[in-house]
Amino acid sequence: MPSPIAAVVHWITAFNHWLYKAASLLMLVIVPVMLYAVTARYLFNSPSSWGLELATLLFGPFFLLGGPYLLHTGGHVNLDLVRRSVSPRVNRIFDLINYPIIGAYAVILFYFAWPFAMQSYALNETSYTSWNPVIWPVKFVIPIALALLLLQAVAEWLRVIFNDTAPPAEDAQGDAL
Repeated sequence: MPSPIAAVVHWITAFNHWLYKAASLLMLVIVPVMLYAVTARYLFNSPSSWGLELATLLFGPFFLLGGPYLLHTGGHVNLDLVRRSVSPRVNRIFDLINYPIIGAYAVILFYFAWPFAMQSYALNETSYTSWNPVIWPVKFVIPIALALLLLQAVAEWLRVIFNDTAPPAEDAQGDAL
C-alpha cells in the first residue's frame, strides 16, 4: 500500500480504536446507574425517574461508537460458515464487494440521520419525561458514527485492494496502534 494511503488508513483505524475505548468507559456509568435504578425500585420501592433513561441515553452512543472499530476487528455478525468453506481468493472477492455495500449503507443512513439530528438540535429536543433531559447530543452520535463507519469501511476496502493482510487481532490488542 502506498505510504500516504497507509497513513490515512492507519489514522482512521487508530481514531476508531481510541473512540471505541473511550465509548467503552460509558459502561462505568451505565452499570452503576442501572444497579441504582433496580435496587431503588425493587428493594426500596422508590423508582427513579432518571435512572433507566440515563442508561438508555448512554447505551446508544456506547453501541454506535464501537461499531466502526468492530468492523476492523471482525467483531460484527458474519457468515462464518460460508467464509470458512471458501478459498482466501473468494473471501477477498467477498470483501471487495462487502465493504462498498457497507459504505453505501452508511451513506444512505447518514442521509436520513443528519436532518434528524439537525431538527433535534434546532428544537432543543428533550425526552418529555419527568426528568426531561436534552437529547439532541445523543441524536448527533448517529450521523457521527455512520460517518466513522463509512471511513472504516473505506479503510478496510483499501486494505483488501492493496493486500494489506495485517491481522486485525493485533490492532484489537492495541499492539500495532
